[in-house]
Amino acid sequence: MTSIGTGYDLSNSVFSPDGRNFQVEYATKAVENGGTAIGIRCKDGVVLAVEKLIGSKLLVPGSNKRIAMVDRHVGLACSGLIPDARHFTSRARSEAASWRKFYHTPIPVSSLADRMGGYAQAYTLYSSVRPFGVTAIIAGMDEEGGPGLWMVEPSGVGWGYFGAATGRGRQAAKAELEKLPLPNITVKEAVKHAARIIYFAHDDNSKDKDFELEMTWVRHEKLATAESGEGIVKGWGKHEEVPKELVAEAEKLAKESMVEGGDDEEMEVEE
Repeated sequence: MTSIGTGYDLSNSVFSPDGRNFQVEYATKAVENGGTAIGIRCKDGVVLAVEKLIGSKLLVPGSNKRIAMVDRHVGLACSGLIPDARHFTSRARSEAASWRKFYHTPIPVSSLADRMGGYAQAYTLYSSVRPFGVTAIIAGMDEEGGPGLWMVEPSGVGWGYFGAATGRGRQAAKAELEKLPLPNITVKEAVKHAARIIYFAHDDNSKDKDFELEMTWVRHEKLATAESGEGIVKGWGKHEEVPKELVAEAEKLAKESMVEGGDDEEMEVEE
């Protein structure tokens, strides 16, 4: 992309002659330089995983979380500019709290994604602000809709996904996600896949930066009865960190897979 000499990249409120908003494209570029983040929608919940790059040896391991809790049943992972991600997360929490106040019930994942998409899009309209330099992956479980996974981009557009990826390793991660039989896997299976995909995407970028694998899930302990459909979950879910022992096991398998040259097994995606 180039805008040198055009004069159309100085403001959000001006389109180029071919209909482009350069400020949005610049924000998207900022996301592409961030650590990889993925979301996997399963039959019994949703898994979020991020590649948290370590910029200094002085940082405390496990600190500076990249995945945040928005509400008890919703988690949010961002890739891009960390300050923008914190503000975006704060706004998401305000939207969830506002919904509870007026409707006396937790906010559905799709409604939260719609609201956050509208908020992000508002920052592409005025010359006094700039677009958010983040792409957010929103994961949760509704009482009615079950597991939900949405991704909101800097332009404000939001899509529902079975598997979503953003950040610098998004292309490699997306290719691996397309091989999974989504959404017909469990969250425990998705944890192993997520670790392998993050390690694969990190290695594919051929950069020597150290990173930490951060992973959470949203799930409900009680599966549906046979009358309501096998594998479908009813009730509000709970967002929490994946147990450390499961993450450690998944990382061990991911590292072994990288040494062996990756997983050659390919599976068709079922939607």
